[in-house]
Amino acid sequence: MMPRMKLHHDLSYDAAPAAVFAMLTDPEFWDKVAVATGAISSTATVEDDGGATKVVVDQEQAVVGVPGFAKKFVGDSTRAITTQVWSGTTAAFSVDTPGKPTSINGTATITEQGGGSVLTYDLEVKASVPLIGGKLEKLVVELTTEGFGKERAVGAAWLAGDR
Repeated sequence: MMPRMKLHHDLSYDAAPAAVFAMLTDPEFWDKVAVATGAISSTATVEDDGGATKVVVDQEQAVVGVPGFAKKFVGDSTRAITTQVWSGTTAAFSVDTPGKPTSINGTATITEQGGGSVLTYDLEVKASVPLIGGKLEKLVVELTTEGFGKERAVGAAWLAGDR
């Protein structure tokens, strides 16, 4: 079995960890991220889950500009269900793609840094496809990293008062 591809990504914000946490657990923030990423549809829900805060973002994204080898696996659109279960400033993080051979699992952590905060994603990307799984994992890492950039831009604006 091949090892999963690792993805470590930091998003820096000029706000205290409590403000970043409040943003990440607000469905309206995820609605703005969906618009920024060009989602076809998106629904964000937040609920108390036995003392933890569970955030679920269920969205469909158009698949644009993927290499030919990936097109047959991803199709014209992809549904991604992102689940974050926050306990304090750390969350179990997962992205499931129903009917697709990819998944993402790991953690998200908010830490204070220099008067602001850093949101760190430590993830493993897995593609269950013989022969091209590694190439597909690399593509998922690239697309996820691009999405994190858009999330960061929306977050910076959000924390500056653009809601």
